[in-house]
Amino acid sequence: MKRQNQSSVVEFILLGFSNFPELQKQLFGVFLVIYLVTLMGNAIIIVIIFLDQRFHVPMYLFLLNLSVVDLSFSTVIMPEMLVVLSTEKTMISFVSCFAQMYFILLFGGTECFLLGAMAYDRFAAICHPLNYPMIMNNRDFMKLVISSWVLGFMLGTVQTSWVSSFPFCGPNEINHISCETPAVLELACADIFLFEIYAFTGTILIILVPFLLILLSYIRILFAILKMPSTTGRQKAFSTCASHLTSVTLFYSTASMTYLQPKSGYSPETKKVMSLSYSLLTPLLNPLIYSLRNSEMKRALMKLWRRKVVLHVV
Repeated sequence: MKRQNQSSVVEFILLGFSNFPELQKQLFGVFLVIYLVTLMGNAIIIVIIFLDQRFHVPMYLFLLNLSVVDLSFSTVIMPEMLVVLSTEKTMISFVSCFAQMYFILLFGGTECFLLGAMAYDRFAAICHPLNYPMIMNNRDFMKLVISSWVLGFMLGTVQTSWVSSFPFCGPNEINHISCETPAVLELACADIFLFEIYAFTGTILIILVPFLLILLSYIRILFAILKMPSTTGRQKAFSTCASHLTSVTLFYSTASMTYLQPKSGYSPETKKVMSLSYSLLTPLLNPLIYSLRNSEMKRALMKLWRRKVVLHVV
């Protein structure tokens, strides 16, 4: 791509789906509905777990943290994307762009580690039920949650600081739905070879390693399920594991393809679809897969709903 001049870029233009002007209104409506459903689903889970003392155990507190991450992840990306869809082109300042990049990395990285911790929690609960209270006590639970958030914070800080230090001398059009690292790097007026090595190594450690650990955990869980005497219990457990693995695979596979090679050969439209998979679909699906299919969560939701109806009538 030819560089226009050597002046510093002070703002960027997010193009979004401007190549499809005839679809802007339809996409805006679809994404708005998905965003509102995502907010509502994750907010309901946060409220239920926070208010009900029965859910103040590691399994549900992990879910609470996951819902906070998913709600935040969507909020970092979706409002700006909706503005892009409604205006076709939108200006975003240099500082705002890198602030968005930082929070995408923070919440995305935290989710990678949280999903790994949650898989370990389920592995301990199903494969070692007698030792589970000792394996996943409050102290160890807090270590896993705090470590997930701290590692996400470190990822956001290191990567955003590094990318923002590159010179950007024009053009300033980001052909993407948000200021994600790979899309912004396309505009850098510098040799990013060292950063690509870091990105490759970091993606393996942050995305692929937790994903492989999750797969190993679920393999052990599946072997434990096969030993269950009840056919109904096995079917229910298999259904739950399949749902979890579908969500996890969608998140990790698309994120790894995006970040493993920042300047990959995928078309801009393919990159946008992959980004939507882990930034839009995963936060939407996680409440349904991890929580709202849970019978205890559904009972708590109905109880909360009845309480609201009674208060409204009174």
